[in-house]
Amino acid sequence: MRLENVTFFTDEEEEFVNLLIKIGIKKNIARILVFFKNIPYATSHDIELGTDMRQSEVSVAMQYLTDKGWIRRRDSSADNGSRPKKIYELSKPFDEIMEIIGNEKKNEVSSQLVVVQKLREYVSRSYDKLALSLVLYYSLFSILFSSEEMSLIFAL
Repeated sequence: MRLENVTFFTDEEEEFVNLLIKIGIKKNIARILVFFKNIPYATSHDIELGTDMRQSEVSVAMQYLTDKGWIRRRDSSADNGSRPKKIYELSKPFDEIMEIIGNEKKNEVSSQLVVVQKLREYVSRSYDKLALSLVLYYSLFSILFSSEEMSLIFAL
């Protein structure tokens, strides 16, 4: 039998994960980032145990993090003749990754605000057209009907 140390998230770390999720980071990515906040390096198996994720989930998340350039992988040397294990570690300081995430989220919000402004302008133009149409209709009615007839029309 083999004895392993297993790390578990504290309540504070779970809260950190939840905050990352709230800003749009996928759950598995958030769990792995928080895991590496305090662990300098780990195998895939260590990550599975420490994050309470399945191997397939860890694999997908690690590929994403590697593609982003936030995680790097190296092979461990196998002294006992077994196959070398892959060791993962952050390729950038954790604070720098948080800064990158913050900037990405700021850019997303800025882009969304531009779209909202365009929507407001569209709605404003639509209301301007409606107001202009109402003025034109009123002017047309004024030309076609006497003031007494206009009073009766608008009294309805």
